[in-house]
Amino acid sequence: MMISENPFDQFRQECQSALANALKKTLPEIKAPTITLNKTPNIEYGQLASSLCFELAKKLNQKPLTIATLIVDAIDKSSFKLIEQVSCAGAGYINFHVNFAKFSALTLQSVKQLKFDYGFVKATESTKIIVEHTSVNPLHPIHIGQARNPMLGDALARILECRGHTVSTHYYIDDVGRQSSVVAYGYEKLGRPKPTEKSDLFVGKIYTVTSCIVEINRLKRIRDLAVAVNSADDLAKANKEIDEWMSIAAELKEKFPVLFEALMSKIGEDENPEEEINRLNRAYEDDEPKAKKLIREVSDLCLEGFRETMARVEVIYDSWDWESDFVWSGQVSEVLQKLKTSPFVYNEKGVVEFDAEKVVEVLKLKPKLGLSENNEVPPLTLGRADGTTLYTTRDLAYTLWKFKHAGKIINVIGMEQSLAQLQLKIALYALGFNEYAENLVHFAYNLVTLPGYKMSSRRGHYITFDQVLDEAVQRAYEEVSKRSPQLSEDEKRKIANFVGLGAVRYALVDVDTSKPVIFTWERVLNFETNSAPYVQYTHARACSILRKAEREPEKPSYELLTEKLERELIMNLASFPDTFMDAAEYLKPNLIADYANGLADKFNTFYNALPVIKADSQELSDARIALTQAIQIAIHNALTLIGVVAPDKM
Repeated sequence: MMISENPFDQFRQECQSALANALKKTLPEIKAPTITLNKTPNIEYGQLASSLCFELAKKLNQKPLTIATLIVDAIDKSSFKLIEQVSCAGAGYINFHVNFAKFSALTLQSVKQLKFDYGFVKATESTKIIVEHTSVNPLHPIHIGQARNPMLGDALARILECRGHTVSTHYYIDDVGRQSSVVAYGYEKLGRPKPTEKSDLFVGKIYTVTSCIVEINRLKRIRDLAVAVNSADDLAKANKEIDEWMSIAAELKEKFPVLFEALMSKIGEDENPEEEINRLNRAYEDDEPKAKKLIREVSDLCLEGFRETMARVEVIYDSWDWESDFVWSGQVSEVLQKLKTSPFVYNEKGVVEFDAEKVVEVLKLKPKLGLSENNEVPPLTLGRADGTTLYTTRDLAYTLWKFKHAGKIINVIGMEQSLAQLQLKIALYALGFNEYAENLVHFAYNLVTLPGYKMSSRRGHYITFDQVLDEAVQRAYEEVSKRSPQLSEDEKRKIANFVGLGAVRYALVDVDTSKPVIFTWERVLNFETNSAPYVQYTHARACSILRKAEREPEKPSYELLTEKLERELIMNLASFPDTFMDAAEYLKPNLIADYANGLADKFNTFYNALPVIKADSQELSDARIALTQAIQIAIHNALTLIGVVAPDKM
């Protein structure tokens, strides 16, 4: 039995070979241009077309159609397995028609034989890749605005692993800096209490309330200073900001009365809370045991909550990397010293600045970085006057460490961080790590927006990822109960869980990363089109047909699959490996979601139009059962790549 890991590519290679041979025969004196073949808009015109003759026409000063006729006549179809017919089309296209009987047999037998490996063509070279994703600061629960990151990161890791790469997923714990010190300060003031609810939710409340009280205190000091020096402008500005924060405080006091009162009373004991936080921040960077114990303790509480959330959607990390470890081990100061010895760093009133634009100019990096001539890269602050470092400086040390463990690094970080990621890459060039810079990928993505809801961390206004998952499961339960009232309670709950979780995962992956995700329940849980429930339902339908058939197709006559819908499905199945390779090559997990949805659409149309089990003959029925089996496998494989369950029943 002949099988292929990429049936469509086998046909494409035959077409390329046929064209190359015909060109040698008809136009031996011409240097043959690169042969490209594109899919036709309608399979009735053939399956692949070449516009080669339009290029040749310019060289030969002849009509494209004349050249096309000459080449088509020179093609010897008898030496090929899959080409049935070659024809001229339009003003000079060459169209290739596949032999559907042979091509259907090749495709369907390949899917059946390769089964859950079908589509996953391995790369010629395996690379060690680190995908760093999620990396939410341990300050409050992961909210829906941040949840697109782990869904994309996990899908990328799955796709690259199936492509044959050695993939390791990393979570970068950003525990150095003022925010971590703010939450630790509040936690300490409360006497380091044990959580009374999910730990990240608990930490988030402490962070929000502490931030608010400390900020009001800081602004009041600024106001007192403005009064002392008689500065009307500073006074007006401070009063305006105090009013805004007082309204936030009133809201938080109403939401968390006990917590608010306790923190208000304890923080009030300090003359200058801001200075206490700065002191804690410096002590933590300086590796002082007391500060270390405190900040690690509260960070761990938050991370425990993150782990629970991610376990629900089956996202796991191979490594949890603490930012502070890179500071304490001296790797951050080492990289800072190296940069200081370069001609690209200068000191501005005790502040260490990195001249990124100078690096770009000196090393002529603009074309390499895709920057236009008038695009100027701003300088980057590496270290403050008090000796503490900034995020990107620490990230540079972390990046160098990651490159000791992998040949390629993919950072899944929102597009708002594009400048910082660019400066990071430029710093690698400045240090002479050109190869690292070229293998550092910023996988940028746009935001998640909720129509009619404005998120604000400082007001504690966010919808947590857990809340979204809970609501998705509940809505799915209501839908399943309505559609399948005969199921037991256990079955309804089980189905609702994978449908709800799958719906959220799919919705956060299926939009092109350059576009924002507009999160609405009507779109996310639509059972009729372009959603995980829709694709899952289609997969379950295919499984149901195969159960009802109660037989393996013994002698499927693939040549009987002559309906246009059947042929389109065959083409769709044969093209899955191409789609998969594009998703891996261009880092586009949304292509997989699009593919699953397109295949589901086509299969549902086929199922509604043509009988499978009760087809006109046993041979045709067997062929359609074999087609249904292949579709079930391809949908399963596509959903697995994006972390969505492919159910047998729904």
